[in-house]
Amino acid sequence: MIKFALIGHPLTQSLSAVMHNAMLEHLGIEGSYELLDTESEDLVTRIKQLKSQGYTGFNITIPLKVPVTLFLDECDRLADIAGCANTVKIMPDKTLYGYNTDIYGFSAAIPENLKAELKGQTASILGTGGAARAASIALCDTGINQIDFYARNVINASKMVNFLRETFSHIKFNLKQIQSLTDLSETKILVNSTPIGMKGKAAGVSPIDENCIKTLPKDAIVYDIVYNPLKTEFIKLANKNGYRTITGLDMLVHQGAKAFEIWTGHKAMPDIMKMAALEELAE
Repeated sequence: MIKFALIGHPLTQSLSAVMHNAMLEHLGIEGSYELLDTESEDLVTRIKQLKSQGYTGFNITIPLKVPVTLFLDECDRLADIAGCANTVKIMPDKTLYGYNTDIYGFSAAIPENLKAELKGQTASILGTGGAARAASIALCDTGINQIDFYARNVINASKMVNFLRETFSHIKFNLKQIQSLTDLSETKILVNSTPIGMKGKAAGVSPIDENCIKTLPKDAIVYDIVYNPLKTEFIKLANKNGYRTITGLDMLVHQGAKAFEIWTGHKAMPDIMKMAALEELAE
């Protein structure tokens, strides 16, 4: 029997266990995926537990995606560039190999016709945490020309942005105070990478107000990485004003499918994982 888990805090809104357990059942694999609520101060103890109790791998969510990198023995290129990991495989010798499947998931959720529209354009990302890093790296691969980050604490975010400037020297990166955001008229894709709007965490609240959203060009794309609820206040306001939207559920499903393949070697089926998630959201 194989065991997987999700660590982070809070986990009450998570759909990961529902998706992965549905995939295990569909493939007839005996195993389980558990939610292990873990706060920052408990990370060391939790990792020791996962290694000693026979887990094959685990996912990481906020606020542990950056801190977990301190415990990795190796990581893939994308996790190295991002400076954070959301998927870890526990190797037979108990060493930890980290991946960032969020980058793959973020990109896979954008339809190809929309990706083509992003070439040479400007993206705006709300937030500068682990999800923002994943989103920015995925967007760099689309041929985007400029990324504007909007942060509550610019000083804390400056190291990450400077690293991106060095890594992707052909792309312009700007770091601004989110409190000063009033005009998005040059933005082709607007991404919320913060947990604002999540069930149990400022649910029913948008990270920016409607008047600011309305400054987007009419052909802009609005992308919320929050997936529970499926339609956040941010997405509702974007839909109300006629913008094309991408919800966080597709990103969640695709990053989860990639993690499942890393752990098991079996090809995951995103449609089955998405259906299980949608059924859970409908309850």
